[in-house]
Amino acid sequence: MHLRPLSRKADLVTESQTLALSARAVAMKRKGIDVISLAAGEPDFPTPDYIKRAGISAIEHNFTKYTPNSGIQELLEAISNKFKKENELHWSPDEILVSSGAKHSIYNALHAICNPGDEVIIISPYWVSFPEMVKFVDAKPIIIKTSDASGFKITPRELRKSLSLKSKVLIFNTPSNPAGTVYTREEIEDIGTAIADTGLYVISDEIYEHLVYDGTRHFSIGSIESLRELTVTVNGVSKAFSMTGWRLGYMGAHKNIINNAAKFQGQVTSNACSISQQAALCALTSPLDEVWRMRDEFEKRRDYIVGELNAMHGISCSKPKGAFYVLPRVDEYFGTSYGSFQIRSDVDMCEYLLVEGNVATVPGSAFGSPEYIRLSYAASIDDLRKGMQRIGDCLTKLKS
Repeated sequence: MHLRPLSRKADLVTESQTLALSARAVAMKRKGIDVISLAAGEPDFPTPDYIKRAGISAIEHNFTKYTPNSGIQELLEAISNKFKKENELHWSPDEILVSSGAKHSIYNALHAICNPGDEVIIISPYWVSFPEMVKFVDAKPIIIKTSDASGFKITPRELRKSLSLKSKVLIFNTPSNPAGTVYTREEIEDIGTAIADTGLYVISDEIYEHLVYDGTRHFSIGSIESLRELTVTVNGVSKAFSMTGWRLGYMGAHKNIINNAAKFQGQVTSNACSISQQAALCALTSPLDEVWRMRDEFEKRRDYIVGELNAMHGISCSKPKGAFYVLPRVDEYFGTSYGSFQIRSDVDMCEYLLVEGNVATVPGSAFGSPEYIRLSYAASIDDLRKGMQRIGDCLTKLKS
């Protein structure tokens, strides 16, 4: 039988390297290899017990049926209250859409806003899925590259230079994955001033908002009055509450955007998991003591891993203000070798560390920054110590 050609659009999309490398590390572990995985973007802490009990209670009370497409009313009200209390965002329950994770929310938002040929501005280093999702909606990613020299931040001038008549959306991520960049309120207000008169929509990914360090405070760009109706604020329970597998995200935006996004969701997935909605309701209406405990532990791990990396010859690593990743610069090792390993790129470096050192990392090129590799410190301190020792040993073997 002759098979007809499959989707050309799928050929344009790149597989997630973070998921691929995490899966490879898991496969090696199954073979009995002692792999330290610093690739996955999820907390190593269990979901707090009080949230798990809420999920169990939902099952025991047979809350296992379809819910309204946008989410249960109690959760929509809790999100509305959370936005108002923590972010100075005033979205009513009918201006909120609950989805199957923050990634799903961003995808829905892009579908709701973009038309073929529209340009979506993305700041590099970016989360791996941003440009791929833009391609899915037949829009064009426009990349603004940053580096550790600028703190991985863009200036209003750089943003203005990237604008064209086709510019439609800015995807803004603070605290960011993979660099842990946190923009100050003043910096965000300056960016807001630069785009306030352009009509540019902003999709603000704030999934790491509670994971900020050194007394830093998160500020939501959508709270700027001139941007209120242009901003889609995306959040969820995955990172701060260690609920990655529960797959529960949400967004708040102008009613027209929410209505459009809800249409797409209704035809593709319908409502988010009913059990996860009850667990998320518990998470968002309970004290944040467990969140702060996890945040404080992440901060200690950040201090440790940054210190260890900067002590390694040829490595430089800025100290992130948020999230749970570091982005050390490794390009000084390009052109070196050990045995059959030739280090020509970030991909080669990650392959070398995985095979020779049994440490899983992610190439910076997956995030648009091939001079770097990404390490997650959402791992136990024992694993971080082993990982740093192994990476250090691997680097000492490399020769020009």
